[in-house]
Amino acid sequence: MANNDLPVLSPEGSLTRYLQEIRKFPMLEADEEFMLAKAWREHGDTEAAHRLVTSHLRLVAKIAMGYRGYGLPIGELIAEGNVGMMQAVKRFDPDRGFRLATYAMWWIRASIQEYILRSWSLVKIGTTAAQKKLFFNLRRLKGQLEAVDEGDLHPDQVKEIASELDVSEDDVVQMNRRLAGGDHSLNAPLRADAEGEWQDWLVDEDSVDQETAYAESEELDYRRELMAKAMKKLNDREQHILTERRLKDNPATLEELSQIYNISRERVRQIEVRAFEKLQKAMMEMAKENQPAALTHQDD
Repeated sequence: MANNDLPVLSPEGSLTRYLQEIRKFPMLEADEEFMLAKAWREHGDTEAAHRLVTSHLRLVAKIAMGYRGYGLPIGELIAEGNVGMMQAVKRFDPDRGFRLATYAMWWIRASIQEYILRSWSLVKIGTTAAQKKLFFNLRRLKGQLEAVDEGDLHPDQVKEIASELDVSEDDVVQMNRRLAGGDHSLNAPLRADAEGEWQDWLVDEDSVDQETAYAESEELDYRRELMAKAMKKLNDREQHILTERRLKDNPATLEELSQIYNISRERVRQIEVRAFEKLQKAMMEMAKENQPAALTHQDD
């Protein structure tokens, strides 16, 4: 799926202008999103795929802004997020009954995080699951501890963060020093001569009506219930490997799991793929059994 027709924020371009441009693309109602996704998945309708992508560009921008503290150009973060969005549309299966935004958030974040890890020289010294977890969670935990002062953390704060993320205290100290500086206040003006602030352009995901919010909450609960039931069809080893590799924010490496089960990394990968396929099949079967009549009629 090409991204030639998507709005682009160039290095010298205006973020304000880009955000104004993507606001022109309307968000989709659930039924319209479903039909467009079916048109793309079953008939290769590129126009339908393009509408699915562009209707979520504001979501991409919002997620990308959450990573602006890593010192990388916001335009590049958004571009990488758009790549993740296109990957999500390419793989999205509307018959599972879930909204595209819920599915796409993982792909957007994964694409941006991989770009950050490739770009930051500090993570080239190691990219273990623990180091990735520390890299992407240190700022959040510092905020919770109100550790906003520059310089080294207090020993008690270091100990608490190390315990929370299951890493060494020395790793916390070193990572904090490498990440020092670069954050910007959401209340900072977009430009020196502008009245608007950064926070003015954050997408308000809570602006939906109560009925829609309730429906999306019900949808998420339904998805979790389906997955929990489907997981029971896997054996203990398949459940553990799939959980560690696919269902955690900071997945375990093949090497780590190969040592736990005393098998090769390739064997772990094979078990992971097989377990994921079994999980998908079980969820699809259960979803079809519980599929609402209206949705079944749409598929006819």
